[in-house]
Amino acid sequence: MKVYKAYCFDLDGTVYRGGTAIPEAVTFIQQLQRQGIEPFLVTNNAKYTQAQQRQKVAAMGLDIAEDHIMTSAIATAKYIRTHYPESTVKVIGQDGLVEAVRQEGLTVVEKEPNIVVQGLSASISYEDIEDVCYDIQNGALHIATNGDLKLPKEHGFAPGNGSFVKLVQGVTGIEPLMIGKPEGHMLEIIRTQYHFEKEEMLMIGDNYDTDILAGIHYGIDTLHVDTGVTRQEDVKKMDLQPTYYVKTLQDVDCL
Repeated sequence: MKVYKAYCFDLDGTVYRGGTAIPEAVTFIQQLQRQGIEPFLVTNNAKYTQAQQRQKVAAMGLDIAEDHIMTSAIATAKYIRTHYPESTVKVIGQDGLVEAVRQEGLTVVEKEPNIVVQGLSASISYEDIEDVCYDIQNGALHIATNGDLKLPKEHGFAPGNGSFVKLVQGVTGIEPLMIGKPEGHMLEIIRTQYHFEKEEMLMIGDNYDTDILAGIHYGIDTLHVDTGVTRQEDVKKMDLQPTYYVKTLQDVDCL
């Protein structure tokens, strides 16, 4: 495998499962840093702020700068600011999404929003879902940070944001606008902010439908790692293939 300037790592299922690090991923990232290459963390998880995400991976032995952490929450807030700057926004989500929306200076409301932005929330209630459905039926634009149906955890898979988004869509009949992977918004922010060429970038992930397709659709090289959602034998059956695939990141030979 050639050497890249921008190694973009998914997190859930690639670097860790829940609160448990994947040792081969930690070792590989540390090897990159010893070579003077600072990796990027590119996650659909909108739950954490950059500071919280940095703290989480620091507990696993990784020292990643906050400005090298890109989340679907950040990309979503920037998208709304660019395309709907005067709109009012109802936020369904946790600290990462709330902070990202506020940092972009968007107007947050509880009632009659122009936009409902939906990220994963561990405390979401039936009433929250009910109100969101009414908002969208009354004309609010539905924007989802990501459509991940499940998250790899220590004990198996847990519901992801996409599971709740599908629930809302099933009620309203209106397809939401998705910002996270497999869309390329986060990769584009990284490329333009750090002035990379696409051939200098590599997307690394475990989920074919999000991580790998994001890289393929965006036009950069991809590496599938068999530590999370999609099994390698299933990836090899797909029409669009990643540039590389490995069982674990221990198998990567580029440094």
